[in-house]
Amino acid sequence: MSDPLKDERFMRRALELAQRAWGQTHPNPMVGAVIVEDGEIVAEGWHHAAGQAHAEIEAIRALGRKPAGGATIYVTLEPCSTCGRTGACTDAIVAAGFAAVVVGAQDPNPAHAGRGLAILREAGITVTSGVLAQECADLNLIFNHWITQNTPLLAAKMALTLDGKFAAASGHSRWVTGELARADVMRWRRYFPAIAVGANTVLHDNPSLTSRIGEQVWCPQRFVFDRSLKTLALESLPKLYSDAHAARTVVLCAESAPQELQRRAANAGIPLWVLPVVEGHLDWQAFRARCIEAEIYGVYVEVGPTLATRVLEAELVDYLFVYQAPKLISDAASVGIGSLRNTQTMEQVWTLSDLRRANLGNDHLIRGFLTT
Repeated sequence: MSDPLKDERFMRRALELAQRAWGQTHPNPMVGAVIVEDGEIVAEGWHHAAGQAHAEIEAIRALGRKPAGGATIYVTLEPCSTCGRTGACTDAIVAAGFAAVVVGAQDPNPAHAGRGLAILREAGITVTSGVLAQECADLNLIFNHWITQNTPLLAAKMALTLDGKFAAASGHSRWVTGELARADVMRWRRYFPAIAVGANTVLHDNPSLTSRIGEQVWCPQRFVFDRSLKTLALESLPKLYSDAHAARTVVLCAESAPQELQRRAANAGIPLWVLPVVEGHLDWQAFRARCIEAEIYGVYVEVGPTLATRVLEAELVDYLFVYQAPKLISDAASVGIGSLRNTQTMEQVWTLSDLRRANLGNDHLIRGFLTT
């Protein structure tokens, strides 16, 4: 009979392994696996990148032999039951001769959900599912959203004071949050295949928009929402257009953007995505469609007050990361999220679902899916 405490302990190890490929498996999910014999881990594996072996196969290869009688394999996501580039993991598990399989999250694909578990049970293998299911599902926010919604996950990140302010009245905002919160932002930048900001952020902060973790620097695809190309009107181009990762920067603009600035972008080798304008703003549905064409399945949008107001008002994003610092500005002239709508009752407010929380030093992170 399965031991819940042991199952959780081994599944946590499988989760740790899965996270070694943090942000590196798109469009595939991150998955970890451990093989246990007589209460001890004897082999481990994780999915490194799309096209490479799945976690279960990695663990079986690491074992290098047939599992002992009564062996169990723990895996964070339901083993795949279809033959893609790497073959069905259910076939490999059955062929290896495992006595039991313990699974974290179920396959989110409605066409496959539960199928792998059924195949294993039909083969006489004892199957336990749902161990640390929420943690295992949370690991693959982008994959799960894409599989179920057929659209990229657009997530907005904001850093606010307790009274909902982005910056002092002067515009000074370094730093609203502390080092641990800013390090967490770097971690999520590494998770998402793309990052986006508004033109005002580029003009005010001249950011690099890279993920800097220790000595490692990684650059995702970078987007700048700049309807009129005002960031290209500067005498000296911002870092995003001239640094070592400039080729990974795309500017989103309107067809009406000044032709001389469009030519300047072309001469500087800066790609433009020309999007339609809806109610005076760039069309985010068109942006989603372009992301699908480019096989970009998740975008981390770092919003300031202007862009935050826009994406919330028009319900343009699916997910929110809200970093909150224990600070009060208490100045009506300081910038926060603008006036969005005439909300008369608490039933009309936006809420977050599938909540996750984290304490980051003195700061606090709340994240979840935006629900209206």
